[in-house]
Amino acid sequence: MKLWYIYIMSNKPQGVIYVGVTNNLLERVKKHKLKIYTNSFTAKYNCDKLIYFEEW
Repeated sequence: MKLWYIYIMSNKPQGVIYVGVTNNLLERVKKHKLKIYTNSFTAKYNCDKLIYFEEW
């Protein structure tokens, strides 16, 4: 059975949050930090800090 994660990213100074779901948390957070998808919400608002995750 594959594990899934719900996670919350933030850009702490301005208080913007992003909620996502993935089956590979480390890879997904890496993509957020590197801004792989330049037109995405997280890239636009610089949400690059993982503040919470839960596995199920």
